[in-house]
This record gives sequence, C-alpha cells and structure tokens, in this order.
Amino acid sequence: MSDRVATARLIEVFSAIQGEGPIVGTRQLFIRFAQCDLRCDYCDSDRTWVAPDHCDIEQTPGLRDFVTVANPVSQSQLLDWVQQLDRPHLHDSISITGGEPLLHSRFLQDFLPALKTVSSLPVYLETGGHRPQQLESLLPWLDWIGMDLKLPSVSSETHWEAHGEFLRLAVAAQKWVFVKAIVSEATTLADLTRSAELVAAIDPHLVYVMQPVSPLPAPIKPDRQPPQAPQPEQVLAWQQHLKQWLPQVIVIPQTHKAIGQL
Repeated sequence: MSDRVATARLIEVFSAIQGEGPIVGTRQLFIRFAQCDLRCDYCDSDRTWVAPDHCDIEQTPGLRDFVTVANPVSQSQLLDWVQQLDRPHLHDSISITGGEPLLHSRFLQDFLPALKTVSSLPVYLETGGHRPQQLESLLPWLDWIGMDLKLPSVSSETHWEAHGEFLRLAVAAQKWVFVKAIVSEATTLADLTRSAELVAAIDPHLVYVMQPVSPLPAPIKPDRQPPQAPQPEQVLAWQQHLKQWLPQVIVIPQTHKAIGQL
C-alpha cells in the first residue's frame, strides 16, 4: 500500500501577477499550500502557518470570485481547479507556493506528474529552501525553483547547511533556480558575505535577488518589533559587496503590493 498522501490542505488557488523575483510581472496560476515550519520575523503571510478548515478557490482567472471549499482537498479536485483557471495563452507558469509547499511533498509526488498531463505550463516551486530531502523526490517534475535564503539577522531562522544541500541538488538536476534574500535594516554584512560565499561555491552564475522587506502593519511576534526596510544607500552598498562573488545581484521589491495584487 502506498504511503503517499491523497489529500492536502490549501489556502487558495487563484490567478495573479507574480510580484517577486526575476520573473516578476509574469502571469501565474498560484496553488498556495497551508502550513509552514518556519517563523520568519518578516513573514507577511503568517495566515499560512497553520492548516485552516477551508480554502478559497477562484472561479474565473483574475476576477477574485472565490468560493470556499472544505479542507483537505483531493488530487482530482485540485486538477479540476487548475484546468478551470488555465485559459489558453494566459498564464506563463504554475506556482507551487505556501506556506512551505515541501511539507506536502508526499502529496506532490503524485500530484505533479498528474499536473503535467493536464497542463503544459512550467511548474515553479517557491520554497524556504530548507528541505532538501523533500525537494529531491520532486525534481523530475519541477521546471523552475525560487529558493529563499534565510539570513538569520533578518528572519531569526538559521539554515545554512540545508540551504547549501538544497541548492546543490537543484543545480545538479539542471533546474533553473535563483536565490532570494530578504534584507532589512537589521541585515548584517556577515550574513550577506556567508550567503554569497555559499551560492558562489555551488554556482557563481546564479541570480541572487535582494528583496527589501515590506513594512508590516503590526508585529507577528508579540515580543519582537516588525523589521524595517533598509535605507537606499545600504542596499547599494550591499549589492556592491555581493557582486565581489556573484555577477548577477539584482534588487526587486514586492511589486504586487504596489499594484494591489494581494
């Protein structure tokens, strides 16, 4: 008997503009999974930390005409929703995101091959980059990977070894992969240096995205103040510093917030 999971808990399925990273501005079909095992200080989607009883499913791409569906959902339900939203010539890729989608790796081991039979769109994994074992089992069905690199001075999370193993697996599998690091006023030069050395040791030609933190309306942790955005001169100096190791260091804020694609 298979030990894979036939259902998963979702937050939402919808069509929108990708607001982060080097494919910013492209149209994506988002499948947002519930639950996350990290608690980053800057998280702007802490609603995904737990698994709700219901999820929201968009009926028409981009119209936000959501219906509420009970969790957990089955593979067949999710495939039907993808086909309903996947209109011809509209989307550039399908985003598997969260939360932390790799917490659902056993579900994804069956779902992703089935997804490839109903859609020709590239599959783009957005992940915290700290679960290399779960990544390895899914690599045959992934096309693009966006890996968050958690700087301890900003996120209060430390996963250097896991990040290195994760990135090595993705590069060895010849996937298109980039790393993204959230930066704030609290970012330390030591963290930036270590992150650049880690990436450069694996593949110095990978794209490294610095994403200035977006202000939070209130702290998500009662005992900590929300991180503040860095000053422009800080970002310029950090970019110059990182380019000693990595030629492709780009700065991209969260653009979807600026255009109201929340």
